[in-house]
Amino acid sequence: MAAILRCCLLLALVAGLLLGNAAALPHHGPAKHDYRDALTKSILFFEGQRSGRLPPSQRVSWRRSSGLSDGSSAKVDLTGGYYDAGDNVKFGFPLAFSSTMLAWSVLEFGGMMKGELQHARDAVRWGADYLLKATAHPDTVYVQVGDAGKDHACWERPEDMDTPRTVYKVDPSTPGSDVAAETAAALAAASLVFRKSDPAYSSRLVARAKRVFEFADKHRGVYSAKLSSYVCPYYCSYSGYQDELLWGAAWLHRATKSPVYLSYIKVNGQLLGADEQDNTFGWDNKHAGARILLSKSFLVQKLGALQEYKAHADSFICSMVPGTPTDQTTYTRGGLLFKLSDSNMQYVTSSSFLLLTYAKYLVSAKKTVSCGGVAVTPQRLRAIARRQVDYLLGSNPMGMSYMVGYGAKYPKKLHHRASSLPSVAAHPGKIGCSQGFTGLYSAAANPNVHVGAVVGGPNQNDQFPDQRSDYEHSEPATYINAPLVGALAYLAHSSGQL
Repeated sequence: MAAILRCCLLLALVAGLLLGNAAALPHHGPAKHDYRDALTKSILFFEGQRSGRLPPSQRVSWRRSSGLSDGSSAKVDLTGGYYDAGDNVKFGFPLAFSSTMLAWSVLEFGGMMKGELQHARDAVRWGADYLLKATAHPDTVYVQVGDAGKDHACWERPEDMDTPRTVYKVDPSTPGSDVAAETAAALAAASLVFRKSDPAYSSRLVARAKRVFEFADKHRGVYSAKLSSYVCPYYCSYSGYQDELLWGAAWLHRATKSPVYLSYIKVNGQLLGADEQDNTFGWDNKHAGARILLSKSFLVQKLGALQEYKAHADSFICSMVPGTPTDQTTYTRGGLLFKLSDSNMQYVTSSSFLLLTYAKYLVSAKKTVSCGGVAVTPQRLRAIARRQVDYLLGSNPMGMSYMVGYGAKYPKKLHHRASSLPSVAAHPGKIGCSQGFTGLYSAAANPNVHVGAVVGGPNQNDQFPDQRSDYEHSEPATYINAPLVGALAYLAHSSGQL
């Protein structure tokens, strides 16, 4: 059966090439896309997701300050941060993951960003500042602001929202190792971004990361066990907390180079699932990312104690290489990596980022990957990633860019409250909870073009209806864009556009 499937896949790839849709074959010749323009827009998107008091430098003018009393019900300042997607709740789990990935994008590819580097750093700092507030009290992480059920029962601009801004937290009696360790990872990664440009801020971030990780490790449990009625089904911790503990330790090892974290990884790695064959990397499951991150210590820094992570990383990478005996990934006929119907583009961007990052490490170490006896070069990994990003930007059967504001044809009716309702400047009067649903069900394009927003993407048949009510395919999210920032920086640089 496997041989038949590989044969069919090969025929599909050949057919795709004839149709101009080669799923994962290397590119030759000039770049198809303006990756530099897409990079600029992918970072700008985060300004449209900001919560809190907006600064004078704010470039997304249709947004205004919002959530200025967030945290007051718990007597803590929780203003700022990001709305994760198209609603007005601040979900700490995806917010922290988005912050980690944005920081990782800057760490690996920031040197290629040139004029966009400062904007990317600003985006990292906006998230890190909020996470510092959310971890201000020892043994406590504030993990959500807003009652998701009541927020979703309204269609309001964030500037108007009058739904309860209830605060939820994890602490020793309500443990949340997953969200706490992810928050520690985000703080540690951000500390590296600012190590040279703002050493005092960097030191504060890494000190907080250590404290939060210690709390996560000491008081173990998934946060959705006791907070399930508030965080589920939106951001339940389906994969458990072990992946975040490994991921958090990996980031603290990179940020501190302390033998404490190396020892923790060596002692606990297998117990925390280092060799589990879970090949979906996103806001819930971090195993694949941890493997790639830790492989750098062996490949680039020659740290023999972590040699096994090269094999773990290879296993994940090989699962995405078409035509090899190890391929376990589904691709659509048009060539898109397809994991899940709900917000599939998040897996496209996260996988593309990991492919490019691992290729970078392999080049540095002068290594290749053996996928079931097939030698796979860093160049091939880059070609697979580039094909995915090209699909996202418009090289697909619909000729549709899935990044708003990029290209001639892009989603016009994204599932996003602030984008779909008139701005405060255009409509100064309040738009109430129920009144706003006219925006949800309107047949017109969103009045505010959310430039840089990447939606959930097409279905498994490469079709995209562009319907605002179809949140699975039409909703953007910070965790879709965060890894894309790094991928676009690499592609812009390698194509001579930066």
